[in-house]
Amino acid sequence: MYAGSSQSCIFCGAYSTNRSGFDIIWEDEEFVAFRDIHPSARHHFQLIPKTHIKSIRQLSKKDVNMLRRVEEIGHSILDTFNVPVPERKMGFHIPPFNSVLHLHLHVQALPYKSLVHRLKYPFVQGFGNYDKGFSWFVEIGQAIRILEKGRHVAIAPC
Repeated sequence: MYAGSSQSCIFCGAYSTNRSGFDIIWEDEEFVAFRDIHPSARHHFQLIPKTHIKSIRQLSKKDVNMLRRVEEIGHSILDTFNVPVPERKMGFHIPPFNSVLHLHLHVQALPYKSLVHRLKYPFVQGFGNYDKGFSWFVEIGQAIRILEKGRHVAIAPC
């Protein structure tokens, strides 16, 4: 396993020597992207760091540049599929509302396949001093703004 990986984490297997089950679409030294096994949208990929990070809740202000890089990679991937910017959605589920404890950015090309799929990724704008309202999903831009202010991403407004 790579340094920083967890032997019990299924996503750490995406960059191990045995990648069975992962349809890798993009990779570099630090990150790997693969098709979601149960896509919710026209195109749906997972973009993960090769360093095992449990979730968005572990990130702080020092991780903003990493998130900016992840956002750039996500847009680059969607560019290869000619996805118009208004049809793009990228973000993270916030524990305990995620199924895998390895930081993973959902990179999606809308529309969603159904209303149920759309409800899994709610965008809730912030209000006042908050960048995000109450929800179990945070879009990448919201996460960056929250961390830049020295705050932590949570389900509650932040």
